[in-house]
Amino acid sequence: MPSKLTPTTLLLIFALLFQTCFGASANPLYHICSSSENFTAHSSYESNLKTLINSLIYKTPSIGFGSASVGKYQNQKAYGLALCSGDMSASECKTCVSDATKEVLNRCPYNKGGMIWYDNCMFKYLDTDFFGKIDNTNTFAMYNVRNVTDPAMFNYLTKELLSLLAYKASLSPKMYASGELKIGGESNKKYIYGLTQCTRDLSGRDCNKCLHDAIRGLPNCCDGKEGGRVVGGSCNVRYEIYPFLKE
Repeated sequence: MPSKLTPTTLLLIFALLFQTCFGASANPLYHICSSSENFTAHSSYESNLKTLINSLIYKTPSIGFGSASVGKYQNQKAYGLALCSGDMSASECKTCVSDATKEVLNRCPYNKGGMIWYDNCMFKYLDTDFFGKIDNTNTFAMYNVRNVTDPAMFNYLTKELLSLLAYKASLSPKMYASGELKIGGESNKKYIYGLTQCTRDLSGRDCNKCLHDAIRGLPNCCDGKEGGRVVGGSCNVRYEIYPFLKE
């Protein structure tokens, strides 16, 4: 039976009072290990996985995304992808992917599948072909513990901003969009800052669907919160009341 990653739907709720630090020392946001099958040391699968990882560390930084499969026989084949946040430089992307691949192997030793997320990037590998399929099973959420003063209006404006960014991301070659929306009057200027991004193995239509599913998940975790995100295996959305991107 093909292995799957352990399902998690909005399983993780973190309080984000401060922006997670960028760089090699940053801790992962979350990880998931496959629970169905392991590989043995010095096996063909281990060799193929190592080749896959080296390939993605090399090819991902130039465009911020990479996907590949390595192996001749189906039961020994490794599939993987890496995605960096659209505001990352090539060097930052390479550092993050290098850290992610090492850390997920430390946390998921001999698992035939695993995923790990950082602020800057994500990495996913499996022994079955998952390319081009929306992964909305492996999902978690994070939020800022501070509440806004007008939750109904704030939630509405946040949804409007992220829905627009979802549409833009689905049409973008990078499948990434960011932007801001002014809220409040002239005497009290405030902004909502947002980000939407998909893995580039998806079609534009599936990217849009994945992002809107994530946006619909925000009320379950982040209702009336100053910041929040829903992160999955194929896409992620985030909003804050402060600039959190490097652009």
